[in-house]
Amino acid sequence: MIVLFTVLCFIGLPATAAASIDNDRYDGNIFVLYAGNGSLVPVHETLAQAQGQERPTMLTFYVDDSSDCKQFAIVVSRLQEFYGRRASFLPISVDEINPSESFGPLDAGYYYDQQGVPQTVILDGEGTVRFNATGVVPYEAMDRVFREIFDLPVQVEKDFERRSYNEFNTELAR
Repeated sequence: MIVLFTVLCFIGLPATAAASIDNDRYDGNIFVLYAGNGSLVPVHETLAQAQGQERPTMLTFYVDDSSDCKQFAIVVSRLQEFYGRRASFLPISVDEINPSESFGPLDAGYYYDQQGVPQTVILDGEGTVRFNATGVVPYEAMDRVFREIFDLPVQVEKDFERRSYNEFNTELAR
């Protein structure tokens, strides 16, 4: 009887979940799953609210079932970690944009160009587009734009070089 019960329990178990950042399969919300940042979604403010406060705003147009968007979610999360107190980060699922609707400059859909995802648009506090690119854009490119907006010193490319663990420890020992 115990053997029969054990067999029935294993048969009734669902298959294990296998999320993968390298495919175009839907696994769940990419910002929660791959970037570990549930604070980005759902979006807590609109573009009109952010611009009303004269906050720089980064719009990220994405879909949950794109490997490029999955990889880019990590970059968005890192930018929000550094600039999130002074800028608004609005991830916009393109599935929620109605293409038949007309948009104005205070609507996120106004900036979506339908050329692909992820698409990133950075607006300064006055609503001027300072950056607009499609694809997986490096952190450094958007960091430069935010540094210009906030009048922060621009980092030298050498500062962005990744070091291996051993190189870092070697320099600390000097």
